Amino acid sequence: MRTPDGSDATTAADAVRSVSPAPDPFSPVPRWTLDPAPGTAEHRAAIPGEVLAGLRALGERADLDAASVLLAAHAKVLAALTGRDEVVTGYVTAPGAQPAVLRLPTGRGSWWTLIRAAHREADEAARQEARRVAHRAAGAGRGTPPETVLDPTGGGGPDAGALLRITLARRGDELRLRYRTDVLDADCAARVAGYHLAALARIVTDPDGPHHRASLLSDEELRLQLDGLSGPRRALPDRRVHELFEERVREGPEAVAAEQDGHRWTYRELDVRANRIAHALLARGVRREDVVAVVSERGLPWMAAVLAVLKAGCAYLPAEPHFPADRIATMLTRASCRLVLTATGSTATLDEALSARPEVRALSVEEAWAERRGDDSPGVETAPDALAYVFFTSGSTGEPKGAMCEHAGMVNHLHAKIRDLGIGAGDVVAQIAPPCFDISLWQLLAGPLAGGRTLLVGQDTVLDAGRFLDTMKESGVTVLQVVPSYLDAVLTLLERRPRELPALRCVSVTGEALKPDLVRRWFAARPGVPLVNAYGLTETCDDTHHAVLERPPDTGRVPLGRPVQNVRAHIVDEHLSPVPLGAPGEIVVGGVCVGRGYVGDPERTRASFLPDPHHPGERLYRSGDFGRWLPDGTMEFLGRRDSQVKIRGFRIETGEIENTLLRIPGVHDAAVVVTRAPGRPAALVAFCAGPRPLADSLLHERLAASLPPYMVPPSFRWRRHLPLTANGKTDRNALRAGAAAAGNTPVGSAAAGHAAAEDGRRPPRTPTELRIAAAWSTALGVPRDGIGRHDDFFDRGGTSLAAVKVAIALDRAISPKDLTRCPVLADLAALLDLRRAEAGSRPPERPAHA
Repeated sequence: MRTPDGSDATTAADAVRSVSPAPDPFSPVPRWTLDPAPGTAEHRAAIPGEVLAGLRALGERADLDAASVLLAAHAKVLAALTGRDEVVTGYVTAPGAQPAVLRLPTGRGSWWTLIRAAHREADEAARQEARRVAHRAAGAGRGTPPETVLDPTGGGGPDAGALLRITLARRGDELRLRYRTDVLDADCAARVAGYHLAALARIVTDPDGPHHRASLLSDEELRLQLDGLSGPRRALPDRRVHELFEERVREGPEAVAAEQDGHRWTYRELDVRANRIAHALLARGVRREDVVAVVSERGLPWMAAVLAVLKAGCAYLPAEPHFPADRIATMLTRASCRLVLTATGSTATLDEALSARPEVRALSVEEAWAERRGDDSPGVETAPDALAYVFFTSGSTGEPKGAMCEHAGMVNHLHAKIRDLGIGAGDVVAQIAPPCFDISLWQLLAGPLAGGRTLLVGQDTVLDAGRFLDTMKESGVTVLQVVPSYLDAVLTLLERRPRELPALRCVSVTGEALKPDLVRRWFAARPGVPLVNAYGLTETCDDTHHAVLERPPDTGRVPLGRPVQNVRAHIVDEHLSPVPLGAPGEIVVGGVCVGRGYVGDPERTRASFLPDPHHPGERLYRSGDFGRWLPDGTMEFLGRRDSQVKIRGFRIETGEIENTLLRIPGVHDAAVVVTRAPGRPAALVAFCAGPRPLADSLLHERLAASLPPYMVPPSFRWRRHLPLTANGKTDRNALRAGAAAAGNTPVGSAAAGHAAAEDGRRPPRTPTELRIAAAWSTALGVPRDGIGRHDDFFDRGGTSLAAVKVAIALDRAISPKDLTRCPVLADLAALLDLRRAEAGSRPPERPAHA
């Protein structure tokens, strides 16, 4: 074949060898049907006359047959459906022949680039088929068959197990798609046919144009994705959060608005206290949109301070008293904060942070109340697009990022929570999240905004799952939000010691991916209480999706649900163009929820907050998360952009491997990390958790059934639970460190069994020590025989949440506070034995001589 400039296509520099006798990465067809049924169906699509004429002209111009152009178009379609830079398809070289397997590069380049590669691979496949026929050899067909087959011969033949077969009719003027009805529905088949026609049209129109920038979506599908799949449009009140609260004060001033440890504030009391603090702030010269930090433990004074900042027309910045002084100082400096509200007992690190910043003043809420500058609302006018708050999150560069959000987005999120979770008068919403976790705001304010009540649950109670459940019951909590790892701890206790929570009617889960096994356990324990999977980002005013679950999901993943009111969410490629329905892509979010950017950080703001190319004058936020649309109009989370790795040159999303592992019965949790030992190539290591280990051979077999070989980890590690960070998320750094330290020795192997002895640890001796070691092993996700009696729980990676799990495993014989006071295993065992002795049980056991 000749290209227009006369060069030989077979020597093109961007061509890559793609025929393989044992191909591995088979490009998947999106599963898109709400009513899967066995059988096949056919869809026919006529090729427009102008496209046929263009194909003939292109063939004459470049000595090119239609089959190569159709193969190039097919490769582009598969690239759009899979998001991959290389695709694999079956290809029929002669009527009735078995499909050959072709691997085609689909990265950046012109349509000619794609055509050259297609022509070269088709020619090579034809030569191999001719040799096979000449030697009467058996046809291809070993191994996993490709999911798609392209037949440009029109001669029919075996499908070789394909889910989708595209045939060019003998007359060359029609495409025929035969598809399995348990995988695709008729609408999806019609869209796939349309993608092929669109690719052919773009080829004949501009063969020199960049194919990687070309969208194949029809106008109808584009409208659906840009607007039809958005959250419902609902009018928002022209009032800010604090003004909506003031309306509730006027409606029911003596109703209880908030409660903590038996202390209750009515709506009037909370409003008066907030007003006094707001007047004190204004008296110190704060102006609209000034950032005011609140450094305080969670409590009623904190709640009043948050409302006061908003009433003064300022922006709220949370900072926790236990934060290092340097971090507090960095946050205050980055946000240009000159005034800090604090509470008694919350100033230790703050004083250190302010010692070198005389321009920043501190004001205690107690002092502000005592000034009594005014009990009425200060009445500061605040615009919908005014800055409401700044939340700092960790940044990939090590510097925290301060996400700025505006009042309209905050009001929209609170209204979405109130509506979707059904919060109203009489409801009690538990507030358990730390102030610097953005979900703390809706937990704090949604109850009073709906005429209900906020229950502020102390951290000591949160860290004792038994006390927490008792508090939920005694206080009549109706709405609760937790992270999945904490829900796991609470469920473990409920499974051991069932109890009634008669008032609880809705539980929301957020913060990390919700695993199907946890959902199944929840509905086994509480079948009548819906579980709401909430997804969102700090930069988009918290949650942008709600999936209200009434039962466990039928698939291997828990859906994110639909966008909430006044929020648009799209699945896009690197150019922000929507990808085909069902195809993977990056989740971007638009609408009223999109924040202002990162405070004092224009560079990172420009990288993540982009003009919306489809809605002029508006912006999109790039989440860095990958997902796809599902046939019911909900969205599914696939993984993080920054979890992409390259192994042997292949780009891999570790989330895809993890989700495949989670579909294996007996695997309750999974994480895949990459090890890079000196002198060795990067390698995948899979960590799995569950009640009992599964054989490596079984895991290999199940993964190999749906993933290409380069995505199957050569090494598996089994743990009862995966280690967690302080925020309750999987601690991938700990896993990477563990994988690097273990090398190729599987956890639990004989070699690993001597770990404690080899590194000088003395193993547990007494029955109590052995029992505690078993509890640590479960909570920390480390092998039991690697724990020594002089080990420190927190040095081994323990967190407050892990301490909760240890307390539960030991039947609450100790508390998380005990573990904080006695973090060394032998000391904790001695404490436990002493308590048994004092309670009149058997005498404390004496440790063997060490």
